[in-house]
Amino acid sequence: MTQVTVKELAKIVDTPVERLLQQMREAGLPHNNAEQAVSDAEKQTLLTHLKGTHGARTTADEPRKITLQRKTTTKLKVSASKTISVEVRKKKTYVKRTPAEVEAEKQKELEAQRAVAAEAARQKEKAEAEARQKAEAEARRQAQAEERAKAATKATHQQSSIEAAPTKAAPPSAPAPSERKKEDQPRRVDKDHRTDDDERRERKQAQHRPSLKAKAPVTRVVVSVGDDEDTDGFGGGRRGGGRGRSKPKKRNQHGFQAPTTPVVREVNLGETITVAELAQQMSIKAAEVIKFMFKMGSPVTINQVLDQETAQLVAEEFGHKVTLVNENALEDQLAESLKFEGEAVSRAPVVTVMGHVDHGKTSLLDYIRRTKVATGEAGGITQHIGAYHVETDRGMVTFLDTPGHAAFTAMRARGAKATDIVILVVAADDGVMPQTEEAIQHAKAAGVPIVVAVNKIDKPSADPDRIKADLAARGVNPEEWGGDAPFVHVSAKFGTGIDELLEAVLLQAEVLELTATPSAPGRGVVIESRLDKGRGPVATVLVQNGTLRQGDIVLAGVNYGRVRAMLDENAQPIKEAGPSIPVEILGLDGTPDAGDELTVVADEKKAREVALFRQGKFREVKLARQQSAKLENIFENMGQDEKKTLNVVLKADVRGSLEALQGALSDLGNDEVQVRVIGGGVGGITESDANLALASSAVLFGFNVRADAGARKIVEQEGLDLRYYNVIYDIIEDVKKALSGMLGSDVRESILGIAEVRDVFRSPKFGAVAGCMVVEGNVFRNRPIRVLRDDVVIFEGELESLRRFKDDVSEVRAGMECGIGVKSYNDVRIGDKIEVFEKIQVARTL
Repeated sequence: MTQVTVKELAKIVDTPVERLLQQMREAGLPHNNAEQAVSDAEKQTLLTHLKGTHGARTTADEPRKITLQRKTTTKLKVSASKTISVEVRKKKTYVKRTPAEVEAEKQKELEAQRAVAAEAARQKEKAEAEARQKAEAEARRQAQAEERAKAATKATHQQSSIEAAPTKAAPPSAPAPSERKKEDQPRRVDKDHRTDDDERRERKQAQHRPSLKAKAPVTRVVVSVGDDEDTDGFGGGRRGGGRGRSKPKKRNQHGFQAPTTPVVREVNLGETITVAELAQQMSIKAAEVIKFMFKMGSPVTINQVLDQETAQLVAEEFGHKVTLVNENALEDQLAESLKFEGEAVSRAPVVTVMGHVDHGKTSLLDYIRRTKVATGEAGGITQHIGAYHVETDRGMVTFLDTPGHAAFTAMRARGAKATDIVILVVAADDGVMPQTEEAIQHAKAAGVPIVVAVNKIDKPSADPDRIKADLAARGVNPEEWGGDAPFVHVSAKFGTGIDELLEAVLLQAEVLELTATPSAPGRGVVIESRLDKGRGPVATVLVQNGTLRQGDIVLAGVNYGRVRAMLDENAQPIKEAGPSIPVEILGLDGTPDAGDELTVVADEKKAREVALFRQGKFREVKLARQQSAKLENIFENMGQDEKKTLNVVLKADVRGSLEALQGALSDLGNDEVQVRVIGGGVGGITESDANLALASSAVLFGFNVRADAGARKIVEQEGLDLRYYNVIYDIIEDVKKALSGMLGSDVRESILGIAEVRDVFRSPKFGAVAGCMVVEGNVFRNRPIRVLRDDVVIFEGELESLRRFKDDVSEVRAGMECGIGVKSYNDVRIGDKIEVFEKIQVARTL
């Protein structure tokens, strides 16, 4: 029983403690202290007393009907400048029934159940009686038919015996029987009281009808369903024709009966659910859910995603039971379905080549592959992640080539996570650089061993010992110094030390004991993705375990599809790829993000469900982050409109480059200018991209892609700024210049000269004229001036006259005397200084 003290009760009902104690004493309660406990029964006694005191109704007269009303007002933002207020009114009425009414209702329900049972029993008895009557009638009909058959047989035997007996000659005077009239012929009656006409009729029927004795007895089947019946038309059972037979009732074909009470269903709700799925689980039409949401003030569509709380409210309002399921149930089911046990075998190592830009990573890999990839790279730098596998004398090695530019930090981080061994390339003539340190951090964070390749050892300025010292200072200790990182001196130009480098890599792989299960379903990681105009989405995948085959159903992040084709790094088609093999796959429904995990799924339906689930969660997380950013930075965002913004629509060839460019451009700017990437994607510049740039006054950037005919037409007609790039340096520099131009220029003052007042003369034409000595710089007549007294500015204006002796001059150099007349100022004193200056506009930079 819940008990509170008098003091707590007074606080709850918002009344002073003394007044509450007085009321309790008036109600006959023994309380006289604020710390005494009050039980529920004492509360009820006090409440009854207060109701009687204030003239309210007692318990017997309490209201039996209570109506609750609630009104909520929300705002729906239709556009940036238009907001609609939506008012939702809810009204619920609760009726309290008396015990007599409850008992009467129970009796009424029992009587109704008894009446239904009695009616069912009566109908059953009626059906059974009708069935018995029909069976008896059928039996009688069969008996009559058998009797008629016996009589016909007997008549046949009698006729045969009559024909066999000798015929007496008729009297001569008597006419022939055929000549007599029919009515004059005598009618013969046998002992069974049958006439000749009856015998002739029976003989005629017997000739045209087979013997009934050979037939099996004919029965009639009666099927009863409820009050209805169905009869087969055997044994004279003609439909709607027989005399004395009732007309058959209408058949209940499906046997369905409408439920007498509402059906309560169990609705499973995850974090999100669409309107269509919710309606399907409740076994109602989606229009009913949409109608209910409209009444609540939330317009929705059939494919709109509802959150868990909203869906729970809707399901409970429709009277169904809600079961909340785990938000990652689909992911857990997918993980369970992917479990596979098989024989593990050794696999090739995956090696990532990392280092600073222009330290020779791609050149080193080219020498290993015996190709010339570096010469084909734009600007001589790698801007994508390349994946290759190479066959060596000691086995296969898979290489990942990462870019070294500062903007590709995310790429290098993904490369370190997807690898087994990192080859850190450091130029012997350059030393440790910022991206070198970053590569070391990524490798250590991923927990993979490092093999240092000291490149460009053939250059005269190479200093490998300095490289060892610098790397040791950053935690990469050489093996000869007692560390665990092998250092190999190589030259990508001449091939020096390449064999030793591969030997060190394979030795590290043997220590790691890398294994995989080729018989398992394929699993890997997306290295890169792009949108090909002719082939659609193309993803570069590194298979990490199992075998990926053509025709498999794959799931990569929020995308899924069937592998229509697979190509190796040489663009040659292959049918399957085992562990540590990089391939390009075609058939996904979009371009997955670099770094997404790729798995083979047995069921396409399951892949679609998980992909849609991930897309819904991705949208929710994105919206939540945007809302959180708006709330957390509300004061910072108040001045965002005052910033000058450069809007950019960016299209790139691959997903990794797009991600790197978006990050690099977003980092540019300061408190006055900023870059906003309003649209980005993989693939060529389309007409929709041009329209987006036109609507938002943005510039179009194409990184290794081009615009199609529709986009070029809009660009030419509207005069949009469209620029193509193939090197990341160029696009960043151009954006910096554009932002610097948006900053404007600063106005700076340059002091040209200073003249010191030695004497003051009075002139009827110019007023006070100061005799001055130019002590610094040059004094110009057409420049603004300031008058300083004790190094304090007391006047700012311009010169009215500048003379040297009697001649007007435009300039007086240092060390020369001159007369200066200050315009609109006559309070020049001896010792003042006249400062001549000019204002210069200086362009601002980031």
